[in-house]
Amino acid sequence: MNGPAEIDTPPADAAPARRTQAERRAESDRNLLLAAAELIAEEGFNAATFEKVGARAGYSRGLASQRFGSKDGLIEALIDYLHERSEELVFAEGLDGATGLDAILVSVDIYMRNFETEQAIRSYFVAMAGAVGTLSPQRAAFAASHMKAKERFAHHIVEGQSNGTISREIDAEAAALMIGSLILGVSTQWLIDPTTDLSRVRKTTIDTLRRSLGA
Repeated sequence: MNGPAEIDTPPADAAPARRTQAERRAESDRNLLLAAAELIAEEGFNAATFEKVGARAGYSRGLASQRFGSKDGLIEALIDYLHERSEELVFAEGLDGATGLDAILVSVDIYMRNFETEQAIRSYFVAMAGAVGTLSPQRAAFAASHMKAKERFAHHIVEGQSNGTISREIDAEAAALMIGSLILGVSTQWLIDPTTDLSRVRKTTIDTLRRSLGA
């Protein structure tokens, strides 16, 4: 009678597979951007210098400069990173599968619940305030990021109008811009006054959106 089939397993002391150059570069880029986000959230927009970013991430100043070229290049890459991080949070916490009005309410709820605790979200708004305050060309990158959010909200509104959860009288594009502006406003208010009770504001926001958008 044949014994159990043997399974080839690597020895316990086998060295881990070597990462590719692309994987190492992606990791270092992510670490640099995370360091920039932390500095901005803790010390403000002007703190994200190549020297500080490199030191915080455990690399040289030269690596940050080499990867991003300029402060504008760093901030534009950071905006993309933070936007993607915010989207990951939304989908990870329950948006996947939600449509129409539910998708909008879930998105707004998650954004507001994570604002106090998620450093990436806070640093996004601090960086945006810095760009606006200095009339920086980086405002265009923030505008592009906001356009993506507006398009997603508009998509959910059209979905809701199709499935009967959102009134067909609603202007989808204008309502999507209003929702994004509401999030921006609440976020800015919290940066100005961290004692703001976001829990109460979040509940009132969700209730108001449900009543105003609902069919």
